[in-house]
Amino acid sequence: MRLFSSPRFEEHTTPPGHPERPERARVFNELASRWSARGLIVAEPRAATREELARVHDAAYLDAIASTAGRAVMLDPDTFTSPESYEIALLAAGAAVQAAEHALEAREAAFALVRPPGHHAERDRAMGFCLFNNVAVAAAAAVARGLSRVAVVDIDVHHGNGTQWMFYSDPRVLYVSTHQFPFYPGTGAADETGTGPGKGFTLNLPLAAGATDAIYDAAYQTIETRLDEYAPQLLLVSAGYDAHDDDPLASMRVSTAGYAAIVARLKRVADRHCPIALVTEGGYDLDALGACLEATVALF
Repeated sequence: MRLFSSPRFEEHTTPPGHPERPERARVFNELASRWSARGLIVAEPRAATREELARVHDAAYLDAIASTAGRAVMLDPDTFTSPESYEIALLAAGAAVQAAEHALEAREAAFALVRPPGHHAERDRAMGFCLFNNVAVAAAAAVARGLSRVAVVDIDVHHGNGTQWMFYSDPRVLYVSTHQFPFYPGTGAADETGTGPGKGFTLNLPLAAGATDAIYDAAYQTIETRLDEYAPQLLLVSAGYDAHDDDPLASMRVSTAGYAAIVARLKRVADRHCPIALVTEGGYDLDALGACLEATVALF
């Protein structure tokens, strides 16, 4: 596995008490240091290009986020920038693209350890702590390379509304999500399955609060079957670990071992079909986040 990470992800600063805090990046850094010492390559991310971002975000939105450079701005009640955030968000999206590129070119798993997260960011607005939709930028880059079957599996406890809507009518990207429902952001009902040519290429498995490892395992058996039918050329994972029992923002009961089992099942799908790249999303208990990341990397 190749890791893409940088201490610079600490530079995106949120207000005191905000759950998406710079200490999360320190967890990434500690993980990268440990695995670097064991022989894994940790690569510095590059900034995403305007062309890469514009495949999934509107030009006016890109201009608006660029205008926050050097400033602290509240974009919505949950989403903030600090003076460095624009530059760091470019690195987060760029790292996701690099992870996908590395997976495709080296046929080796890759993991982008980034913040801010991305899956709530829509074409024309920031929300849910997210500025650019990192995994969507990576998926669109893969499609631009000529791939026609890219799967995005979102294991975050929140539904990835931004990723879903960006590809809702596009059969070249299969979007799959498990998430607490009803819950923020309110999307992700089972009947949201795509539109037009994309009908049937969105699969939502909404789960009630309190879902355990066993419930998640059953959901991912269904997902494994759908992925095998789709036979992806690239598997991207929106790797949010906030369904963990210790996470403060949600009400799920997934253990560290349960998260490892989810990733192991997705790895088996990738072993049968395609390269795999993961991109961090949520996960707000620092100990649980570190344990789940460690368990994930150890699988590869």
